[in-house]
Amino acid sequence: MTSHPPSARTLRCVLVGTGSVAHLHAKAVAQHPRAELVAVADLSAERAAEFAAQYAIPESSGDYEGMLAAQHPDVVLICTPPAPHRAQALAAFAAGAHVIVEKPPAPSLDELDDMRAAALAADRRLAVVFQQRTGTAAAHVRALLSSGALGRPLVAVCQTLWFRDAAYFEVPWRGKWETEGGGTTLGHGIHQLDLLAHLLGDWSSVQGRLFRLDRETQTEDVSTATIVFAAGVVAQVITSAVSPRETSAIRIDTQKATVTVDHVYGHGHENWRITPAPGFESEADAWAFPDAEERSDHAPLLRDVFDALLDGTPLPATADAPARSLELVAAIYASAAADGATITPEMLAAHPTHRAGFTSPVQDLRPTEPTLRNVSI
Repeated sequence: MTSHPPSARTLRCVLVGTGSVAHLHAKAVAQHPRAELVAVADLSAERAAEFAAQYAIPESSGDYEGMLAAQHPDVVLICTPPAPHRAQALAAFAAGAHVIVEKPPAPSLDELDDMRAAALAADRRLAVVFQQRTGTAAAHVRALLSSGALGRPLVAVCQTLWFRDAAYFEVPWRGKWETEGGGTTLGHGIHQLDLLAHLLGDWSSVQGRLFRLDRETQTEDVSTATIVFAAGVVAQVITSAVSPRETSAIRIDTQKATVTVDHVYGHGHENWRITPAPGFESEADAWAFPDAEERSDHAPLLRDVFDALLDGTPLPATADAPARSLELVAAIYASAAADGATITPEMLAAHPTHRAGFTSPVQDLRPTEPTLRNVSI
């Protein structure tokens, strides 16, 4: 990729999809001194026009490919549901643009492979938005773990306990394998799975189960998994869309300490804690978080990606390894389809989850008779 001298240019960005996450992208672009939104597209030209007016974007359109042809953007921000991501990314690469795509990057690993191949062929970059990787606390903990300062990581717990009511699944594309690609594991749990893998590295095996406990959906509303990482860490994972008191939590026990982060949709220093093991209290001062704090958010992720694109440098660690967390989700689905069998990366490469159109059997534990939902005394 051609390197650009400092201050040589401003990135011309276009955005496709005007749902809730698109507002985070628009605000993040506005914060960068060398990026600007020049157009927005949506299936509804009216919604696109309303979004453009809200953020003072010069052009709006109901025709995505027409927008690409007219604008010749440097960067396309994809904020649509997962199903069209592959087609939209390939069109962007063909138009000579880099792509920043919301998670999950695609409904299947096959489609993500197509996107990565197209980026390589066009000499463009593909960045996936996993904003939980960002923030000074996550960077600090990752550095401590990778340096060995906390000793060898041993065991981990990863919880995504969120609540999505019945109305959430009434949106036509949600809860269907063909349009969403999966259930709460793919749509929600992937955030914390991505942060866990960002901290612990590559995985070596997965065993998973899928359950439907309460929601009217084709896909799972709860899943469980055991992940073994290449470094030997054993992690227990649970993801839920039926948990009223929401939490997103990771715990990593090492030889010298326990690291925890407890939050819901974003974290700062106050959400993290490092507790020394007996006998290692004297080392705790060296593990202290830096004085300067930056919270996890879309803005630092897009900032670092924009800076890398402008400088011609590799994507930052907060936006690299686009397939790793999707591989974990796919492995959970593959294991569930094989009655909880152990799935390795080599096995996953040949499994149906590596191709589009996969559906995994979900164990339906909902009662066959209506149950009393609300009780008044």
